[in-house]
Amino acid sequence: MAPTFAPVRDAPERAAAGDGRFALDRALLGGLADLALDGARRGGATYADIRLGETLQQYAQAKDDRLEHFDERSSRGFGLRVLLGGSWGFYGSRRLDAASVREGVERALENARAMRPIQPRPIELEQLPAYEAEWIMPIGVDPFAVSSREKSDLLLSICATARDNGADFCSASLSIAREERLFANSLGARIHQTRTRVYPSFTATAIDRDAGRMASRESLIPGRGAGWDYITGAGLLAEAARAGTEARAKLAAKPVVAGDYDLVIDPTNLWLTIHETVGHSTELDRVLGWEANFAGTSFIKPAMLDHLRFGSELMTIFADRSQPGALATIGYDDDGAPAGSAEFKIVDKGVLKNFQMALGQAHYIGLSASNGCAYADSPTSFPIQRMPNISLAPNPKKCSLEELVSGIDKGVYVVGAGSWSIDQQRDNFQFGGQLFFEIKNAQLGEMLRDVAYQSRTIPFWNSLDGLGDANTYQLDGTFTCGKAEPVQLAPVSHGSPPARFRKVRVLDTSSGA
Repeated sequence: MAPTFAPVRDAPERAAAGDGRFALDRALLGGLADLALDGARRGGATYADIRLGETLQQYAQAKDDRLEHFDERSSRGFGLRVLLGGSWGFYGSRRLDAASVREGVERALENARAMRPIQPRPIELEQLPAYEAEWIMPIGVDPFAVSSREKSDLLLSICATARDNGADFCSASLSIAREERLFANSLGARIHQTRTRVYPSFTATAIDRDAGRMASRESLIPGRGAGWDYITGAGLLAEAARAGTEARAKLAAKPVVAGDYDLVIDPTNLWLTIHETVGHSTELDRVLGWEANFAGTSFIKPAMLDHLRFGSELMTIFADRSQPGALATIGYDDDGAPAGSAEFKIVDKGVLKNFQMALGQAHYIGLSASNGCAYADSPTSFPIQRMPNISLAPNPKKCSLEELVSGIDKGVYVVGAGSWSIDQQRDNFQFGGQLFFEIKNAQLGEMLRDVAYQSRTIPFWNSLDGLGDANTYQLDGTFTCGKAEPVQLAPVSHGSPPARFRKVRVLDTSSGA
């Protein structure tokens, strides 16, 4: 029998621009949520949840002395998930009206029924408390309230500053996003959340026309869960001046001699290594073989939990959704699990201790609860397992960057993320960077170029023998971690101090040696 529905009014309206608070019509969204959940229950679903809302995005880009691109768009809609007979059914729509919700209920139930013949094992859900809550990310100045003129002037000033300080070319961009969501489920949860993020970026390029070579230096300033005041306080013009000078200096730098080196890796580079080798390899859907998009599954197996020596005793990797300004910080994940669920150690003193899990995954490895690791990049997307903030804990003992360097006779200091490659099991990898400096006889020396380091995940992390303290800890990360098919993009931060690794293979990328 088809589900029956109560009437609900349509046409959500956005409030005037404000301070980043929830701006959509809450009464309307709540009515649509009730409509969907009631219909799913009448249709036989044992569980249902829905995400309704809007994602606002703005992107601007300048190249040299001209503004090349300025775009603002919104993605509005809902995504309904139902559990029927042990199978998930899902339907997403870019419309927020009663007719679309009614259709969505019928389609989601139909999709769940279609899954039954190919469902190898019924989905089992752990018990989740039902929360009624509101969470609003503190942002200071609303970046969407800042004029396009001010934004374009900033980007053009960045380009001009880099060119005035040695770069021949410069491109600069600004990405801004805001997510507004209502999450509701058949258990009684009702959670309103709003979060905003900003990411300034630029690339300064210098050219040696006589030698026929070029060198680039990308910005080291990370994205943040923050407002416009982060942009104005980030020191972008000073960073652009340094980048222009350093791009020019890279042209004159000597190429590295390939070989085994001790590395000191700056947080601006190490975040990406953490992301690729630890973050993705400990996602339970990759471990179980369910997810193989974007560089495959994982070398880790469920039986390795509590047994695998992932790294040295200095290696403690923790997950969270609470670090101020971090890109994955939020009050509740897209399964309705509170941020506290995502406070756990993935690796503790070198030993693998946990996987990242979304709703309905824990029982596959004999555990009773997920840990707050679900995210849908749009209201219309199915929530999948995604990283919370994942970071390398600093040394509890006092240790500075200078102390890390002082323990090296032959090494390289690596700054900034560059090109990278990793195999289909998250095992063999190669990472580049932005800046490289020789370490010789316990001292930082001259700039190097054409550097990449290469290793395997377990030997690399077991070679960790030095770690900066809390005073050296820094948050970096990405706006656009890709996963799944169709692809979903997720924001995530990774914090770390600088870290020292022994006897790592370094390549000369200009010669392939």
